[in-house]
Formats: sequence, structure tokens, C-alpha cells
Amino acid sequence: MPAKKVLYIHGFASAGSTGSATQMRNHLYPKGVQVLSPDVPVSPLQAIAFLRALVGQEQPDLIVATSMGAMYAEQLRGVPRILVNPSFHMARLLTFRGLGRREFRNKRQDGQVDFKVDKQMIQEFQQVERESFCGIDAREKQLVWGLFGTQDKLVNCQADFAKHYGRGQMRLFEGEHFLNDKVLSKVVMPLVEEALGL
Repeated sequence: MPAKKVLYIHGFASAGSTGSATQMRNHLYPKGVQVLSPDVPVSPLQAIAFLRALVGQEQPDLIVATSMGAMYAEQLRGVPRILVNPSFHMARLLTFRGLGRREFRNKRQDGQVDFKVDKQMIQEFQQVERESFCGIDAREKQLVWGLFGTQDKLVNCQADFAKHYGRGQMRLFEGEHFLNDKVLSKVVMPLVEEALGL
């Protein structure tokens, strides 16, 4: 039985089958670490409820999350968390980018290939985002790291993160919004190993 457990939370229009989760699993399994990477529900209200229940049930040692997933992860208090290019303003982003059908970028377990961005989804994101940065104490600040790509053209929430968690918990890396193998191996994995005490 693996000694430690990491929960990976994917970004918008993605799935647990994302290459980043697979690469992380391949890297960590030989070190005795299990990586969970479920499909997050499309509905923001269902997603945050699902993730809270999952964290309660699985008791992960670390959460690694990207983009939209990092917005959810920020709210999962009490667990060490690495937020990669967090997207704290999904409602605003989707309002600006327009409504309509979107295709999933990765294969979902339920076989769904697309989903709809509508006003209800945006309202749900607004509701969930109201809980961001609530009840952060000194201990909580030490549990969260923010990783930010210097060439991220999609999202820039560095100021939000710095305001609530401090610049000391931030690390900048050469890279864009979406993770690639190089950033994962050179930037994310060393911090994961450090956080897990490997």
C-alpha cells in the first residue's frame, strides 16, 4: 500500500486522464506515492462539494492543482497545496470568452465529449468564488504554494495570490498556462517531492 497520497485536480475542460497526472503518477509511484486524479464535475457547485468529500475520504498528503482546479484547491483548507497558474476568476473569464459548447481536451470516464457553458455555470462559479481566500490564518499560509508561468497569456492571478498568501509562497517559472513535461519535471515535481518529504 503506497505510503503517501497526492490528489491532482485538473483544469477547465480537462479530465483526470490528463498527461500531467499520468506523468506525475509514473514519477511518484516508484517512490511509494499514489496519485489520484478524478474527473471533476462540470458544475462548479457539484465540483467543490465532490472535492471536499473526496479530501475528507481520501485524506491526501498533498494536493496539486492547475488553473480552474487550483481555484477549487485553494478552498480545500488544512491540506498542503500546490496551485499552478490558478484561475481565481472563472466567472469573469467565461463571461468574457462567451457561452456555448466546449469540447473536453482529455478523455472523460463517463464518455462525455463536450459540455455547455451557460449562464447557470457562470452564476455557480460566482457563488463558489465568493468562498475564495476565506479564513486564511498563519498556518494555512504555510500550506499553500503558488506556481506562476511568466508567459501565461490566459490567466494572471499573481496579485490575488500575493495579497492573501504572500510573495514568499510564490514561485515563478519560465512557461505558459498549460503544463508541459519540462515544467512538470523541472518545476512542479521538485516542489512535490519537497512537500512530501521524499
